[in-house]
Amino acid sequence: MLIHPWDSASPDEWRDWLGTTAPFGQLAVTNDDPDGAPIVIPTHAVVEGPDLLVHLARPNPVWPHIAARPRVLFSVIGDYAYIPSTWRAKAGGPDEDGVPTSYYATVQFTCDAEIISDPEAKAELLRTQLRHLQSEGDHALIDVNEPPYGRMLPGLQGLRLHIIDVVAKFKYDDHNPAEHRRAVIGRLMDRQGLHDPGAAVQQARRLDERGEWGSTS
Repeated sequence: MLIHPWDSASPDEWRDWLGTTAPFGQLAVTNDDPDGAPIVIPTHAVVEGPDLLVHLARPNPVWPHIAARPRVLFSVIGDYAYIPSTWRAKAGGPDEDGVPTSYYATVQFTCDAEIISDPEAKAELLRTQLRHLQSEGDHALIDVNEPPYGRMLPGLQGLRLHIIDVVAKFKYDDHNPAEHRRAVIGRLMDRQGLHDPGAAVQQARRLDERGEWGSTS
């Protein structure tokens, strides 16, 4: 992934963006068949210390591929928006001379996957996930010997993804003048597309934190 200096994100920034709940992303696994495409699975994950925690159904066909090639990638993307060409025209120039782009935030984790099959270890993984996903705690006890989770645990397996590298990119035109970025923020809020407000928030936050690109670097 290409990351320009103005698109980079610090660990504090991407951790704050992911927040205290579990991010939803795509788990990319190398296909053990050299002629097969990579396997991509949408799923929630929990950032827990140096690891990501995931669980998947036991019938999922991905398990032998993970066992054979445990180096995986988990990718999260959000706060994205299409920025039309007319929004990016240079000051004083015709709108049609602008070049469109996409705004987005993304974090990609390269991990070594450890498969969790022990019943109690799977139960503890679920407890940890629910502490993040459902912190209010209004769910049944997760016990290997009690319903409903006790009878469900044999039907799933856990994954502890040991993080070995993280790359993060926040692409919001930080290299463009502040006046231009403020104008785009206004247009995003006016358009109100599905992810426009989130993209506007990210652009405004980075503008407040960083100001004009190069002014403090």
